[in-house]
Amino acid sequence: MGHNHQVIVSKFGGSSMKDASAIERSANIANLRGSSIVVVSATYGTTNQLIELAKKAKNKTWAECESLIKEIVDKHRAIAKDLKVSEQTYQHIEELLEELETLARGINFLKDAPLKAMDRMQSLGERLSSPLMAEALSKKQSTKVENFDVRLVMRTNDDFGRGIPDIKEIKNLCQSHLLAAKIGDCVYVTQGFVGSTVDGETTTLGRGGSDYSAALLAEGLGADLLEIWTDVAGIATTDPRICPQALPIGEITFQEAAELAIFGAKILHPTTLSPVQRMAIPVFVGSSYEPDAPGTWIRSQSEHQPLVRAMALRKDQALLTLTTPKMLNNYGFLAKIFTLFEKHKVSIDAITTSEISVAVTVEGETLNNEELFNELDEVCSVQTERDLSLVSLIGNNINHTPGLAQQIFTGLDDDNEKINVRMICLGASRHNFCLVVKDDQAPEAIRRLHNTFIERSL
Repeated sequence: MGHNHQVIVSKFGGSSMKDASAIERSANIANLRGSSIVVVSATYGTTNQLIELAKKAKNKTWAECESLIKEIVDKHRAIAKDLKVSEQTYQHIEELLEELETLARGINFLKDAPLKAMDRMQSLGERLSSPLMAEALSKKQSTKVENFDVRLVMRTNDDFGRGIPDIKEIKNLCQSHLLAAKIGDCVYVTQGFVGSTVDGETTTLGRGGSDYSAALLAEGLGADLLEIWTDVAGIATTDPRICPQALPIGEITFQEAAELAIFGAKILHPTTLSPVQRMAIPVFVGSSYEPDAPGTWIRSQSEHQPLVRAMALRKDQALLTLTTPKMLNNYGFLAKIFTLFEKHKVSIDAITTSEISVAVTVEGETLNNEELFNELDEVCSVQTERDLSLVSLIGNNINHTPGLAQQIFTGLDDDNEKINVRMICLGASRHNFCLVVKDDQAPEAIRRLHNTFIERSL
């Protein structure tokens, strides 16, 4: 790679950027860990405020927008003041706040908020937080700190609202803009979630895109390590809010962590891991509130490979059962159904089939897509069930372990409250076993399975 200095990309989420003291704490961590590139999210709650502002500007009067603009302006001015930022940084923040008002006025005037304008609006969250972090970090570092505009390197297509990164071009741009400037002589603070097209139009990578940005930068630079700093100390065996007995996980593989993220674990965004997995770059997940806690390491291989490592819960699922007698000894039916799902951009999580029917789980909001259901009705009869949850056991060698299903159903069984399993999905991956249960029974299902597979194995 041509660099002797260890390259560490550190990403700090919104809760780690909540206020001046959180930013100070995060800057301290970046300084102590020797971060080469610091990727930041917007300050806590700002992205939601920006989306709300765009909606208000489109649908309401200007007077109704002003109070929300004032909240965003006051919050960032207060943080800048508490951090005692330089006149230059303060000026830069004021310019960004002016851009915010101009954008909101434009949307309000046109009564329209196209995705391109939404991306520009949302990018301001990170563009406002990064100069604040750069300022806090420069006061702790002898090395030069630069607030770097990620749009110079984070190249995406022009799918506004969810830009698709151009991996090869990001690599080239990272090499020329960042490595050429000698990492080690300068620490870069930059924005997560934000990108730009070839023509320089601002894009975003979609919600949760800050982790993904950091991973893409780590890949582009051939980094030695990616760190993700959040408000919890690493990944746990399940959500501690559902199951107080949840335990911290010291080490986990990329495959296990990716399955956990896909099936609802909130700590990592599902897309995060693919860039670092491609380059086998280890990932550390830690808490900016407890920087000395052990945290979780995600690596290509893990020494300890338990049958069940963790469990995740994905709520608000719907089950569609699609039936047609034509499916019997016939072909092409599944292809037709999946073409319709693809056309309507509907993602399927779990699937089982029988001779004449197929059952799939989808996000609950899919039930509002009338057009999809009208088209499905032409090919088959459709039954829908709502208010379901997908409970997933994530681990190793799951599809080659005799007696696992028996253990699961025994673990779920309790005379006081029977849990009905509506569907199971097993066999497609050696890393997961999924079952569908009612939303209101899902937390209890997680607690019972956690007790069976994790607490009893201690």
